[in-house]
Amino acid sequence: MNITTEQMRFWSPEVRELEPYIPGEQPKIQNLLKLNTNENPYPPSPKVVAAVQAVLADSADVLRLYPDPEASALKHAIAAQQNVGVANVFVGNGSDEVLAHIFKAFFVQQQPILYPDITYSFYPVYSQFFAVKTKVLPLNDDFEIVVDDYKQANGGIIITNPNAPTSIALEVSAIEEVLQANPNSVVVIDEAYVDFGAQSAVSLVEKYENLVVCQTTSKSRSLAGLRVGFAIAQPHLIAALEAVKNSFNSYPMDRFAIAAAVASFEDQAYFEAQCQKVIASRDKLVMELESMGFKVLPSKANFIFASLPSKNAGELAAQLREQGIIVRYFNKPRINQFLRITIGTDEQNQRLVDSLKNDILA
Repeated sequence: MNITTEQMRFWSPEVRELEPYIPGEQPKIQNLLKLNTNENPYPPSPKVVAAVQAVLADSADVLRLYPDPEASALKHAIAAQQNVGVANVFVGNGSDEVLAHIFKAFFVQQQPILYPDITYSFYPVYSQFFAVKTKVLPLNDDFEIVVDDYKQANGGIIITNPNAPTSIALEVSAIEEVLQANPNSVVVIDEAYVDFGAQSAVSLVEKYENLVVCQTTSKSRSLAGLRVGFAIAQPHLIAALEAVKNSFNSYPMDRFAIAAAVASFEDQAYFEAQCQKVIASRDKLVMELESMGFKVLPSKANFIFASLPSKNAGELAAQLREQGIIVRYFNKPRINQFLRITIGTDEQNQRLVDSLKNDILA
């Protein structure tokens, strides 16, 4: 929609300057292979479906009542699965909402917050939205975070681990080094993809009073359609998040989302099995792509970040689309020759490989 300057006179001045986040495309095309938004190729646990059905079966008019504003059942399920106390858990309507509350609760400071130049693209959006000062630190030539760069004055630090879209993960020892260097700043580790082979920083929460770990059920638990995110931290940080949440929306999570997420966290065996399937498919796809000449960064996520030196990445993405395959292309400095490719099932990945071999690179 084209909005004129004259029409914008009704907007708040700050909104006129916003550069919103652009989500991955959700096209409605038949027989499309969608490898662009890092959704899990496998369904959630059967127990999730049963739990959602049970919400309605429990009472014919249950939807006229507000859900539990504390989502207590979900907090207990997360605490049990993560081996932390219930007081260490905060939940929200997807990890993006949790991150928004994190920015408001901790990052509106005199000093700028620190994050990498290549990272989750919602961070600059939230920084602008909440008037948070920022200092962007470049990844090194291998697209790795330079830990020593985060040992400077700041108003907070946020790191995606594994990083997006690069897929590269930091070791817990490196995260601990950042925490030790910043005892008076909140350090946020955004672990949206941690379940696909990286090390979680949750093990450090009890030791460090300045650590917040954020996770989501959208990727590894196949619940992108229900929007459930959470943070784990010491109780004094959780209290700040609760204060922000209750100043914005006291009922962010509906009954279906709560019931589904509880069931997912209680079915650990299914969760682990699906993660291992994605990891195995990822490793197989990497080998296939490398055999065709692709450079693939070392991934600990449910996606890979790959470039083909002999081919322009934007053109390659367009050619794949013509074959009914959508991947994510970022036309941004330093990464405009890479494609982010979500890991599908083995059959879906093979369709991608066959298309590249037989139709595009033949």
